[in-house]
Amino acid sequence: MTNDQNGTLSQPTQHIALRKAAVGVAVLIGLHLPASTLAQSKIDAQRPNVVIILADNLGYGELGVYGGGILRGAPTPRIDKLASEGLRLLNFNVEAQCSPSRSALMTGRFSIRSGTYAVPVGGQADGMTLWEVTIAELLQKQGYATGMWGKWHLGSAEARLPTGQGFDEWYGIPRTYDEVLWTAQNETQGLWPSLGDRQGWNPNIAAAEPIFEARAGAKPRQVATLTLDARRTMEANITSHAVDFIKRNAADGKPFFAYVSSSMVHMPVLPNPEFAGKTGNGDWADCLAEMDYRAGQILDAIKDAGVEDNTVVIFASDNGPEATNPWQGDSGPWRGTYFTATEGSLRAPFIVRWPGRIPAGRVSNEIVHIVDMLPTLAHVGGAPVPNDRPIDGVDQLDFFEGKQEQSNREGFPAYVADRLSAVKWRNWKMHFIWQENMYDAPITLAEPKVINLLTDLKEERDVAVKVGWVAMPMMKILTDWEASLKKYPPIKMGTPDPYKP
Repeated sequence: MTNDQNGTLSQPTQHIALRKAAVGVAVLIGLHLPASTLAQSKIDAQRPNVVIILADNLGYGELGVYGGGILRGAPTPRIDKLASEGLRLLNFNVEAQCSPSRSALMTGRFSIRSGTYAVPVGGQADGMTLWEVTIAELLQKQGYATGMWGKWHLGSAEARLPTGQGFDEWYGIPRTYDEVLWTAQNETQGLWPSLGDRQGWNPNIAAAEPIFEARAGAKPRQVATLTLDARRTMEANITSHAVDFIKRNAADGKPFFAYVSSSMVHMPVLPNPEFAGKTGNGDWADCLAEMDYRAGQILDAIKDAGVEDNTVVIFASDNGPEATNPWQGDSGPWRGTYFTATEGSLRAPFIVRWPGRIPAGRVSNEIVHIVDMLPTLAHVGGAPVPNDRPIDGVDQLDFFEGKQEQSNREGFPAYVADRLSAVKWRNWKMHFIWQENMYDAPITLAEPKVINLLTDLKEERDVAVKVGWVAMPMMKILTDWEASLKKYPPIKMGTPDPYKP
């Protein structure tokens, strides 16, 4: 097989029907860049450290530098300062759900390729096959220490946990935080009506979410259960594990990859007792304040360890805002929530800092996608990108470093689960399926709806009749994708290991 970086994503069963009306995105072109030679103390001098802080369902409009902060009840000074020290993207795009975005981050592949295109329903086989190659595995082979803390959501079977996918150590939960609501269903002291112990949650039927500690090569050890009290202290525990990892490896002079999978601000949005009531503006604002403080603790650990100048720090979100009452988030100037193909779902905060390499204070509206992280960070760490499978991500290092003003990506397809719902190309968007809120029914449009994203941030005005020319560069992508799909059939959701294409 060869590395197909021209492939953009489409729904296999729906694509033929949509093709005549659909519009694709511009061809995604890979960029080959020289490996970094930045000095590191003691050992592995060419290898900079990489720290990713991935917020959970943090909408575009929450952080101060994205128009939120005090407007949402709490300033975010540490994250805002981080933005002033690096590059802030206004058009960083993710997939529509948690598992798809996290899979795309780890593999550089759109999630429909790897059978991770939707959050699994309880009882389903879940996660990535072990055939997938993660960024952790790539960096681990280059001598990096690799650690992850927080929600994984890419496989709950023991073999598919993070320590089976390239991470040396992990603390966190295999699935997701809303499962904590199960344990509160029989609560009689709360505001919500109890379901009763006869029809409410029963741990003998569906076990409570475990909290694990794990090391590569050893059996994961359950250290707690995700109760409401544990949910409130999760962010503090994630942060303390990450800080310890950074200090240990910096002291040893070993390059490290730290994936901090933040629990904020996934529903239920519950602050640590130390932050409850701190802002006076409710749980959401208290959690925003806590998230900023925890990010600051990680940034302080990097600085105190003496590796700040040789560490790439990324702060981003995996999805658009929460849609469930009473924990709704904010999408800023955009429309919609996650689990849709609206801009409120697709655009997420993204900040990257690398002192001396990435210019400080730069802001860009160029398109970048979460799949681009694997090839970009692989180059940062001197790792080769897999060439035996299609990689959808493109290397963005030259763009990040300011060597060019344009991103190496002009667009991408937007999937909601396995439904090709929209396509973005430059500042244009075409919807095939319309859905504004995750709880709305998706409606297949009789004709595609075309939006000018510079003049219509709320995606209200269809201009398809006026701008039919935009179909030309997009249609080529659909043709290229059909060829890619035929050559590289996607992995079906629930496929067991061992898998070989």
